[in-house]
Amino acid sequence: MNPYLAIPLVLVALLIAAAGIAAVTRGWVLPMNRRHIRRPRLHGWGQLLVAFALFWQLVFGMPAGDPDVRMWGTSTGGVMLLAGLGVMIAGQVMSGGRKPGGTS
Repeated sequence: MNPYLAIPLVLVALLIAAAGIAAVTRGWVLPMNRRHIRRPRLHGWGQLLVAFALFWQLVFGMPAGDPDVRMWGTSTGGVMLLAGLGVMIAGQVMSGGRKPGGTS
């Protein structure tokens, strides 16, 4: 993997991880997503899984060694990425335990 691709990937993964940590620890979500997310902590765990998957793909995509290791490593990262997106979607779809008619 070339450095001009690796550096932005690291920055994006760090930003996603920071947002995930904020959602898991404090329940804080970016302002543009607040209306859509019903379970912020679950959404945060999904963000952490996505960030971990991006780092995983970076680690296995950088070395130019064994192509089999690179293939299985990046494939595993892709599966983790999809799982993280699924957890993030579950945080949007699942009910957050709010009572109907109540204020937020």
